[in-house]
Amino acid sequence: MPEQQLLKPTEWSYCDYFWADKKDPQGNGTVAGFELLLQKQPKGKQMQKEMSEFVRERIKIEEEYAKNLAKLFQNSLAAQEEGSLGAAWAQVKKSLADEAEVHLKFSAKLHSEVEKPLMNFRENFKKDMKKYDHHIKAQKALTERQRDLEMKTQQLAIKLSNKTEEDIKKARRKSTQTRLCGPGGPAQERGWGSRGEGVVAPAG
Repeated sequence: MPEQQLLKPTEWSYCDYFWADKKDPQGNGTVAGFELLLQKQPKGKQMQKEMSEFVRERIKIEEEYAKNLAKLFQNSLAAQEEGSLGAAWAQVKKSLADEAEVHLKFSAKLHSEVEKPLMNFRENFKKDMKKYDHHIKAQKALTERQRDLEMKTQQLAIKLSNKTEEDIKKARRKSTQTRLCGPGGPAQERGWGSRGEGVVAPAG
């Protein structure tokens, strides 16, 4: 089978990577492009799940960190300090409050701009998969039937080839016997009867 010519060699495309059969990485012939897509579906779903869990965990960390910073800001330690040290201390505590707010806003953005769209994508993906599930099953069944038909066609071709070869051998054997034993054949010329008995010529 010749190597497939890529239609879009500089980019990923369905037509180049899933339309035609591909060489099996394990060296067992070829794998239908549709089968490759089916194999990728579970991996895609697993990846979506892991990404969602990762983002959710990051949000929890950011929220918890912001909560702890805000709690530390509320600490009354050295609150009565005056002068330059008191002003510096107040500035340190205010920076805690500012940082807590930054982390809280960041966690909110992670939720609205990353986690939520990812969850929506997962839900829509599930709906789409259910919607097209019967098409996928039908295509898979068709692919399996095509493979079965190809295999049976090859088996039939081999069987017919063997039968033809055997018929040719039989015909040759029959032809050889006809030439040897038929009318005008060497056996008749030597005066042999049909049963292989010698034929005595009448006395002249």
